[in-house]
Amino acid sequence: MRAATMRALLRASLRYTVTFLGSRIAFKNEHVAKAILTKSMHYQTEERGRANSLDYRIYFKNSEGKYISPFHDIPLVSGGDQEDDVPSKKQKTNEVLYNMVVEVPRWSNAKMEIATKEPLNPIKQDVKKGNLRYVANVFPHKGYIWNYGALPQTWEDPNHMDQDTKCRGDNDPIDVCDIGTLVCSPGQVIQVKVLGILAMIDEGETDWKLIAINVDDPEAPNLNSIKDVRKSRPGHLEATVDWFRKYKVPDGKPENQFAFNGQFKDKDFAEQIIKSTHEHWKALVQKQTNGGQIDCTNVTVCESPFKCSVEDACVVVRSAPACGEALPVSPEVDQWHFLSK
Repeated sequence: MRAATMRALLRASLRYTVTFLGSRIAFKNEHVAKAILTKSMHYQTEERGRANSLDYRIYFKNSEGKYISPFHDIPLVSGGDQEDDVPSKKQKTNEVLYNMVVEVPRWSNAKMEIATKEPLNPIKQDVKKGNLRYVANVFPHKGYIWNYGALPQTWEDPNHMDQDTKCRGDNDPIDVCDIGTLVCSPGQVIQVKVLGILAMIDEGETDWKLIAINVDDPEAPNLNSIKDVRKSRPGHLEATVDWFRKYKVPDGKPENQFAFNGQFKDKDFAEQIIKSTHEHWKALVQKQTNGGQIDCTNVTVCESPFKCSVEDACVVVRSAPACGEALPVSPEVDQWHFLSK
């Protein structure tokens, strides 16, 4: 009896330690709690509904266990102080580090995204014509070829005409491709440093794609610019353009186009785009611009007319279906698509 008790205590201690350190262990037992503490910023995620279904959602909590919006409540800049909302430099590295909300892990196909039009903006799977969306495997690529996500507190304003691309914004947070070697999880919040940016034109809208790397990645110290990526990873940037150009073609859409002839702009240019989209977000959340159907419900943004109470945030989450067993995924998701050049 004593040995059994000691083993139980040891297992409980181990579970606590693993959660505190932020490891993401995949528990198969559906009765195990689904709250996961991410490594860098101590954000938790809570799953609701059934994975691979229309009602599946991933909600976010802060370190105090309060429900928050990953779009509005997670700071743009990771660590350090911000003066007048201008990103501060990290003293040791002189590098601005940003929070990235991971929506889609590398090699996966489900098109997960921050639900910008829902209260508290949980992550959900995109839907088209009533069906869940999966990106096609366009040979030689399998699913997304990087960890894909967004920078919080940014917004590509559809009312704003970009002076370089001559197109308006796509009404979403700015997208990020983490090119590191670590494979992340949906809802994970990581610190990234930005290396450059690609200007994709998606159905006439500007859809910026930041190229960044997780600062916890072993290769992060050696990658500080687009030139570094081109030098140390031959073909990676070309593969990125190829992926974005063709990923919608199997769905019957034309190839996407790019500004700047598909060339990547450097880090300084990317920083300016981040700053601009952050300003657009501030106007959005302060109701100084027309956000249309964008839901700006938040719990921490000072002086925002959309700020809600902790209790109201709880009501939003508790109204969602309880977490259940994941549904199977169609084998068609693994189909290869070979496109003629």
